[in-house]
Amino acid sequence: MPELPEVQHAADSLGMQIVGARIACVERLDWPRMVETPAPDEFIALLAGRQVRGWGRRAKWILLDLDDGWTLALHLRMSGSLTVHPANAEPDRHTHLALRLEDGRRIFFHDTRKFGRARLLDATGLAALDAAHGAEPLSETFTVEHLAELLQNRKRAIKPLLLDQSVIAGIGNIYADEALWHARIHPLRPAADLSASEVAALHDGIRAVLRQALANGGSTLRDYRNSYGARGTNQDHFNAYDRAGRPCPRCGATIVKTVVAQRGTHYCPICQTIP
Repeated sequence: MPELPEVQHAADSLGMQIVGARIACVERLDWPRMVETPAPDEFIALLAGRQVRGWGRRAKWILLDLDDGWTLALHLRMSGSLTVHPANAEPDRHTHLALRLEDGRRIFFHDTRKFGRARLLDATGLAALDAAHGAEPLSETFTVEHLAELLQNRKRAIKPLLLDQSVIAGIGNIYADEALWHARIHPLRPAADLSASEVAALHDGIRAVLRQALANGGSTLRDYRNSYGARGTNQDHFNAYDRAGRPCPRCGATIVKTVVAQRGTHYCPICQTIP
């Protein structure tokens, strides 16, 4: 699933291409269940004629700021991608949402697994989406002290806690593994048991791996592309994730893969031990 760096690049690459443009119509919506709110017919009617005023991201949602107070929120989930095409482009069978702009260009939401979602939100709906998600890990307010407060008294293992979008927004399986490797913390350590120095190391690890991924255009393992159709290259820089059986870049021990909270989890058994 695209995580914070991939979603940020998808949002930026889409927004830069279409800001100021006006949506003429929804040309295709052949999987109505992808629209969570409002009802699909209302979704189609309300989008017609809307101008794109800006763009952003909240957690793993792409946000397109439209006129009259509306926001189009798009979630790529496991296999989604958003790309901009010329007027003569034709969507394939995995393009389940297609928007035509008034200048003729087309936006395709391609999703082979049909897990992607769309919401058209008014101000109240946007506030509810914001409230449902936790701290943005690259924001100025995400300090070491804030992270310590989030972990305080939580007995859950640190890996599933990092994946909880209501606690910290935007981190998924890839960057949780990479941040824990960076901080030398075992994924099953109870969050509340981390020392002050370990919390500081985890804070540094979270921000370091996310910034590295942003600099490398995100990670492309299978489906992820930005809105120009370009792959990311951060997968070439993993230290733990997807490296089972290979040497740890830090100590040379063999990276182990296990399952934590039903997610494949990679760590170094020498660098990341349980006291």
